[in-house]
Parts: sequence; structure tokens; C-alpha cells
Amino acid sequence: MILAQNNVTTMGLLPEWLDPQHLLSGLTVPVITVLCLIIFIESSVFPVLPGDSLLFTAGLFIANGSIEAPLWLVCVLVTVAALLGNAVGYGLGWKVGPWLFRKPDSKFFNQKYVDQTHAFLEKHGPKAVVLARFVPFVRTFITWIAGIGKMDPKKYFTYTVIGGILWAAGITALGHLLGGVAFIRDNVDAIFILIVLVSVVPIVIEYLKARREKKHAPATDADATQQIPRIRD
Repeated sequence: MILAQNNVTTMGLLPEWLDPQHLLSGLTVPVITVLCLIIFIESSVFPVLPGDSLLFTAGLFIANGSIEAPLWLVCVLVTVAALLGNAVGYGLGWKVGPWLFRKPDSKFFNQKYVDQTHAFLEKHGPKAVVLARFVPFVRTFITWIAGIGKMDPKKYFTYTVIGGILWAAGITALGHLLGGVAFIRDNVDAIFILIVLVSVVPIVIEYLKARREKKHAPATDADATQQIPRIRD
């Protein structure tokens, strides 16, 4: 069989039609098209999609022959889809941001939040953009935040390429590499929970480090060291 049979969908909490095994079952060309489309959408506008599991499962399917395509080609295609998604999200943030934040007295869309986001990305941008790739939801919204905060395009796209390759191609290759390990193949849910937890650790460390620096910074620099979660306070 494609994968060891079980009664639980790969993503547990998601409906069956979003289960990676369901999505990636079928003819090779349509399957790869669906895979790339979902990666593009999750990287640009809609975070509630199983990107990590899809990439990993695609690697598993390539390893066992269920997807009849070379690993390198799938890695290239999903990476391009992820990068195009980031470009669209960044562009939307850049264009729509000024309109959303035009009201100075708005509680949620206040210009000062844009300024704080810009300061945060200027200080932590490269690491934030790369690490965000491995965190569900964050990988979608960081593209908008970078656009809204007017992060330097050259810097943004340089590091989004690095993050895109590490995430899309890296996880697909990892799934292919581990496709023959029964324990990994039968416990995809647990593996991705672990991946998310490990991915969040560096971001938490950066957050705590910035808060500690803020306590010792002059009052006039307080806004510049705000973290993204604090922007909404």
C-alpha cells in the first residue's frame, strides 16, 4: 500500500479532504499540481493548510513510487510555488497595508504598528523570515507583515529564497530519505508536531532575548524592540 493503513488521518484535526494521503493519491501530474497550488496558497494568503505534511508525504510517495516523478523535479516545483506565494503575500501587504492603516485612530490597524513591525523586521528580519517558514500560520502572515512594514525587498527576497529552499525542498527530501523507516511512515502526525515545536524554539529564544534587551534600553527605543506578538497590544 501507499502508506501503512490506519484509521486516523495524517493531520488528525483537519477534515479528511485535507489529509495529505488523500490529496496526494492519484495521477502524478494532477497530484503535483494540487501540491504546488496548496503550497502557493499557504505561502501567500491562507494559513489553514497542511503544507508541512503535504511536503513530507510527497517525499514518502516519491520514495515508494506512488508519485512517479524524480525527487529533484518535485523539490524544484514546490520551492518555486512557495517563493511565488511569498512574493504575492509580500506584494499584497505592500499595496493593501497603507489602505488598511490609513486611519490614525484605528485600534487594530494603527500606523504605529506598521512602524514597530518595520523596526522589528529591520532588526530580526533575516532570521524571522527563514524561521517563520517552519511554523504554521506564521509562515503565511510574515509575508504580509514584511510587505506592510516595507521591509527592504532585496533583503526580504534573499532570505525568503533561503527559507523557501530549506522548507519546501528540505522537507520533501526529508520525507524521501525517511520513507523507508516504518516508524516515521506510520507516525507522520507526531513527527510534524515535533518539527513545529523544534521550529518555534529559536523564535521564542529571540523573543525572550529582545524583551530582555528592551528592559535595558532607553525609553525612547522601546517601540523599536517590540516583538510582533506585542504589536497588537
